[in-house]
Parts: sequence; structure tokens; C-alpha cells
Amino acid sequence: MLFEDTYVSISEPSEGIFKDRGSKFLAYAFPIKSESDVKGHLSKIKKDHHSASHYCYAFRLGADKLSFRANDDGEPSGTAGKPILGQIQSADLSNVLIIVVRYFGGSLLGTAGLIHAYREAAHQAIEAAKKVTCLVKDVYEISFFYEEMNQIMTCLKAYQLHPDFISSEGKMKCIFSVRKNNSGFIYDALKKIPNLEIQYKETI
Repeated sequence: MLFEDTYVSISEPSEGIFKDRGSKFLAYAFPIKSESDVKGHLSKIKKDHHSASHYCYAFRLGADKLSFRANDDGEPSGTAGKPILGQIQSADLSNVLIIVVRYFGGSLLGTAGLIHAYREAAHQAIEAAKKVTCLVKDVYEISFFYEEMNQIMTCLKAYQLHPDFISSEGKMKCIFSVRKNNSGFIYDALKKIPNLEIQYKETI
């Protein structure tokens, strides 16, 4: 395989909880597509739990799992965000955000206690989540004359693709997404069709 074009994520939000010496740690896991999704989820959690003492989080993005971040939100360095991220990594998840809300119970838990609490809360949210295997896809747009329709459809059907068609000033336009590892094959096949223009749009 040239590129790891699958990854495991979660299909819907899930929750977990851990309690220790009066403190409550409420974990919320969310499927996300980009870093911009993080701000919205964090803002809502802060609004829903406005009286909490900390809102620690971690996320990881992409099939290559190279984009990630951990935030301790005022807890001692390395005691919150890093343990949350560690659970995401242990479960081999990506495109996932986990926020752990802490309500302080009056007793200090110490470094080891905090690490354990944030790790366990995140673990509970992951355990409750529904896992799903996702494909990385390239999106293309092609434009062509109607006369090439049959040839193009034969090519697309060979890869079980289902394009969206748009008519435009005598030419047809087609947008489709294809699994990353098949992208080069379908691109080369379509380029052989006369009078066809093909343009890469994005990777999703």
C-alpha cells in the first residue's frame, strides 16, 4: 500500500466520567474533521459547564495521525492534556477530540492522581464510543462533452464511483470522490479520454 488511506475514528459523541476525592472529571469525545471544529466544541462545553474549574483537552487529526495537540488548561504541566492524548493514541484513533471537564472537590490529588483521573475519564469516553473505519478520499472535477458520457461512466463504474453531474454551457461537469489509493489509477484512466479536463479539488 502506497499510503495509509484508512483510519479509525468515532461516529458520534460519547461521554465518560471519573470521580476521586470529591472531584468529578467529565469526559466528552467528539468526531472532528479539522482543527477549526475544536473551538466550537470547547466553547459549548464551557457554556454548559460554566462553573467548572478546568477544561482540558486533546485531539488528533488525519490518516497519518501527525497533527495533534494537548492542553492542560491550568492544571500542572503534563497532568491533563497529555494523558488524554495518550488514550487517543492507545486506541489508535484519529479525527477525534476529547475534552475533560473538572469540578474541583476540595482535595488536591497530586501529580499521579491527576494523571490517573484525566486518563481514566478519557478512557471511559472512548470505551463508550462507537468506532468506525474511515477512508481518505481525493475529490476531482471533470468537464467534458456529452459525446464522451458513456466512456466516462464506464470508467467511473469500474471503480464503483457515484458522481454528481452538472450541465454547464454545452459541457458536462462531474464531481466525484475516490479512495486515495485508487486515485492515481482513475486519474490516469480518465486522462486517456479525448476532450476531457480533470482537476483535483481536495482531500477529505
